[in-house]
Amino acid sequence: MDVFDKLRILTDAAKYDVSCTSSGVNRRAQAGGIGSSAACGICHSFSADGRCISLLKILMTNVCVYDCKYCVNRRSNDVPRTSFTPCELADLTMNFYRRNYIEGLFLSSGVIRNPDYTCELMIRVLEILRNDYKFFGYIHVKAIPGADSRLVHQLGILGDRMSVNIELPSQKSLKLLAPDKSKHSILTPMGYIRDCIRQNSKDTVRYRHASGFAPAGQSTQMIIGATPDTDFHILNLAEGLYRKYKLKRVFFSAYIPVSENSLLPKVNTRPPLLREHRLYQADWLLRHYGFKAGEILDERHQSFDPYIDPKCNWALNHREYFPVEINRAPYEKLLRVPGIGVKSAKRIVAARKDFLLSFESLKKLGVVLKRAQYFILCSGKIMDGLTVEKDSVIRALMSKNSLNRYYKDFTSGVKYEQLSFL
Repeated sequence: MDVFDKLRILTDAAKYDVSCTSSGVNRRAQAGGIGSSAACGICHSFSADGRCISLLKILMTNVCVYDCKYCVNRRSNDVPRTSFTPCELADLTMNFYRRNYIEGLFLSSGVIRNPDYTCELMIRVLEILRNDYKFFGYIHVKAIPGADSRLVHQLGILGDRMSVNIELPSQKSLKLLAPDKSKHSILTPMGYIRDCIRQNSKDTVRYRHASGFAPAGQSTQMIIGATPDTDFHILNLAEGLYRKYKLKRVFFSAYIPVSENSLLPKVNTRPPLLREHRLYQADWLLRHYGFKAGEILDERHQSFDPYIDPKCNWALNHREYFPVEINRAPYEKLLRVPGIGVKSAKRIVAARKDFLLSFESLKKLGVVLKRAQYFILCSGKIMDGLTVEKDSVIRALMSKNSLNRYYKDFTSGVKYEQLSFL
């Protein structure tokens, strides 16, 4: 099989790995080297000057000794199998880079022979890129659960960001769909990477030329919709991973049915993309808005509302916190107002030091008044002509797509009073 056939197979096999994130690390090429890495972003992200940053997302091999029922590359699936040699993959990456197709590499792999052997192959690719080609671009590399910690450490020295996929949200789901994997085998390298990053941050303070270890941190990914795990459970798991393992991102991947199995959704089932979107919105609230998982969902409400985003849903269910006086409310309280984001909240705090803010000035600061107007006061007053009846507030907080979806459900017999946010 020639390199182009391998490229077609192994890039297609890697499409289920989520990699849309900023690189999180700045590094310029050294004298005699090639490539650089910018913290502004990689695949499907945009730099400060508007450039789209991309990377080559590829598998070392789609040969795998595991038989995870949800995976297209599982051992029992009848698909064409192939592997790159380390030299082939390094040459391919550099050829793509020189043609300005990519600015970095996202490297993952099926488990060929065993985790240690797979890790050794991946390390060799990175060594050729870093040492032979002097490539200083961004590299995101997947650690293989079950590999020796010394191999994981070497991957971290050569890469910029590392990730260990948690795969499924619970041990029960793993045992059912991925019997060759376990919670322990996944969390152990995750904890090791966390400790190495922590130690490296201390070493770089004490020693100027200390070797970097995964300077862009680590992330993980879990599949959504392949198992009956609730949004409440998934969100609490994500919060725990951020707290315990200091992850940069938890990625959620809507399950795309790739095979018939009685334990999985049917092949013609639509991927739960809206659910994935709601989880990302809630994840943003955890990381940037000071929310806790228990505030967004609880034991009585374990699923996200399909019609309205989590922040608006929280505001509607906690009307006792509102209205908020824009000219006096602390930053943390401003963040909880629908229509006010991190940037606009900071602008409000800075601007009100010099003058009283009005509804018109809030527009100039980037506040989405269509949403925020129902939850705020300016100098003790609501917006002129505003109607704060429940129905009008809810319709204003719905997106156009949500409104269309609501009316479609309403005509199908779903009653307005049955919606969870009322």
